[in-house]
Amino acid sequence: METSIIPLEKRFRGYLPVVIDVETAGFNPKKNALLEIAAVIVELNEAHNLVVTERYSAHVIPFKNSELDAAALKFTGIDPFHPFRMAIEEKAALELIFKPIKEAIKRNKCTKAILVGHNPAFDIAFVNAAAHRSQLKKNPFHPFSTFDTATLGGLAYQQTVLAKAAQAAGLHWESDKAHSALYDAEKTAELFCMIINRWKHLESLDTTQSKTNTEEL
Repeated sequence: METSIIPLEKRFRGYLPVVIDVETAGFNPKKNALLEIAAVIVELNEAHNLVVTERYSAHVIPFKNSELDAAALKFTGIDPFHPFRMAIEEKAALELIFKPIKEAIKRNKCTKAILVGHNPAFDIAFVNAAAHRSQLKKNPFHPFSTFDTATLGGLAYQQTVLAKAAQAAGLHWESDKAHSALYDAEKTAELFCMIINRWKHLESLDTTQSKTNTEEL
């Protein structure tokens, strides 16, 4: 990595935030196929700002006997069996994603990752179901706790839709790239970093103001 990293061990109670986005063939994590998964790792730079440091993604082959909802495929625009998808088996995709996350957990002196997502209950459910099917015992994520950028976006920018929250935050948004797991994960990560860094700045201003008020008494 080009930038020096300050371990995140104390910032989120020992958890490392990792942004995850999935594209699927429906809403049922036990029946519908996982088609794309992307992970974006965020860490503290020398200025103590949260920044994106690593990105990973994979196209996934539908698991055996999985159900493919036609409406979901139309919404995402994904053809699960397109020859140029370069898709890999579900277990291989999770191993590809989990390995660098585990390494990031270690270098940040954290105990586990915590999934960051836009309405993350959907993403964590599919990740957990896929990990269970793949018999991966060492899932790096907390099994149910998550950080939700829909909630954070509503708090910081009065917007809960990812595209609108990102634009309200001043981020560039390309609608034709949306519903790609990697693109959505990257934009979610950028939004999450902006909100966390903005809070740090406001907290610093509040501390400075309190100190000034105390000195004036």
